[in-house]
Parts: sequence; structure tokens; C-alpha cells
Amino acid sequence: MSFVPVSEALQRLEIDGLVESRPQVGTRVRIPTAEDVRERYVLREALESQSARLFAEKASCAQKKELREMAVHLDSLYAVSSNADGDFLHSVHAYHMKFHLQVADGADCKLLRDAIEREQVLVFNWLFDASARRKPLPPKFHSNLASALASSDVRLADHTMREHVRFGLGTILANLAFEPRETWRVRRARPTVQAG
Repeated sequence: MSFVPVSEALQRLEIDGLVESRPQVGTRVRIPTAEDVRERYVLREALESQSARLFAEKASCAQKKELREMAVHLDSLYAVSSNADGDFLHSVHAYHMKFHLQVADGADCKLLRDAIEREQVLVFNWLFDASARRKPLPPKFHSNLASALASSDVRLADHTMREHVRFGLGTILANLAFEPRETWRVRRARPTVQAG
């Protein structure tokens, strides 16, 4: 593969916040700081709560029914995931993303859905290991959210989604605090050998 498509791909990953580059040093996977995580949660809360409000206003009866069914299934997946292997946890997190995108689909705003998907992927990639170690979810965590969203009560949908997004943030921040932070290693110029 030529240098140009690789360079463009790395630039895109850097724009998305997944890698970081330094001149004369290189590119590496970006390790989020506590502030990065907090800011992502602020953005995600804003997007998801707006999605919840619009879902409560606009979703069809069929969309509300499907969301409730997905929530029951998601709660059952989380209930058995405490000692699960990485592949199972990955599938649970992927289904969780699908659940939130179902809310966004019911909100009927493509731009909002795209923004939520982008943020969900970033949070998913950044925090997969940390969130796998977060505290267990309360019983019917997603079922209660789905009921609030399906109630057609915009304020209840907004409030419940905000609480949902905020859940576990403190645990994730605590888990990330123990992750090692590597420093950049600067490439040193090779000494030149002078002809004698």
C-alpha cells in the first residue's frame, strides 16, 4: 500500500481522537485522560438526551415495542456477563450500541443519529476494557430506560437518559486512573561518522 492512503487513514483516526501523532516521533494509539473522558460524557449526554426527547415525541408504537424488547434482552445479557470472556463482552457492548442507535432511529434525525454513532464508537473503543470492570448494573436498568422513553413524557425521557449516561462514570474514571501512562520516546539523531 502506498504512503498516501496510510497517511490519510492515520489523519482520519487522529481527527476522531483515536490516535495521536508527534513530529519526528511517530503515531500511537491515544490514551484518554480523565478530562477527555468527562468531555466525551458531556457530549454523549447532550446527544443522547436530545435523542431521548425526540424518541418520546416521535417514535411509533412499533419502535417503542421493539425498544422495550431490546431492553429486556440487553438486561439479560448484562446479568450473565460478569465472568464472561472477551468475545461475549464485545457482543454485549455491540448490542448496547445497537440499543442506543435504535433510540436515535426513533428520534428521526439522521444528523443526530450519525453523531451518536460516532460518539458511541469512540466511547466503545476507548472504554471497552474499563467499562468491562465497572460496577454491575441495577436490575432492569435498560428496561426502565425503555419504559421512560416509550412513555411519551419528554421530560421523563430526558431525565432518565441523562441518569443512564452518567451511570458508572466515576468507576470508569477510577479504573482509568490505574492505567499506565507512557511517555513519548523521542527518536535521536544517529551520530554522523566523519571520514578520517
